[in-house]
Amino acid sequence: MLLKWLIALLLCFAAATESLAAGTGACLLPQGLDNDLAKRFPGAQVVRFADLGAYEKKLYKKDFGSRCPGVVKVNFYGDGKPTWAVVLISGENPKRKAEVIVVRKLDSGWDIRSLEATDGEPVVWREGPGKYEDVYGQKTIQATRPVVLLSDYGSYTIVYAWNDKEVEKVWLSD
Repeated sequence: MLLKWLIALLLCFAAATESLAAGTGACLLPQGLDNDLAKRFPGAQVVRFADLGAYEKKLYKKDFGSRCPGVVKVNFYGDGKPTWAVVLISGENPKRKAEVIVVRKLDSGWDIRSLEATDGEPVVWREGPGKYEDVYGQKTIQATRPVVLLSDYGSYTIVYAWNDKEVEKVWLSD
């Protein structure tokens, strides 16, 4: 009897661990932001681990573990104000639409900037300042602050950088 109870407890623990590894709790937005996003992007939701295909789940988990694929905190503008890159998806497959935005907390509210609209369920992460050259060798960005990367595994990866005036982007893969 004790052995059955122990096995049941271990199975529950494994299920809970898998749920956390899937990023279910990691996709939380800052307080108040979800209301503003719901008004501006009705019907959209943050990309979650469960939204990815089997191949994408495997790659994302290998690269980022249990992090949320649709939200990352990043000092994109270099001013130290709380800032996040967020991927919102809407619609149903195969016609799902995605939009990557950068959201910064200001004294007056949320500053929301759209970076890209695309199809599918891309993921987002940040990288440090540095030199980013496009896949064709025609354009280079020398980022002086952290950058945002958007990727649809196996399809494309784009880097976005703030240059004090506007957002620049280059395609790292296509």
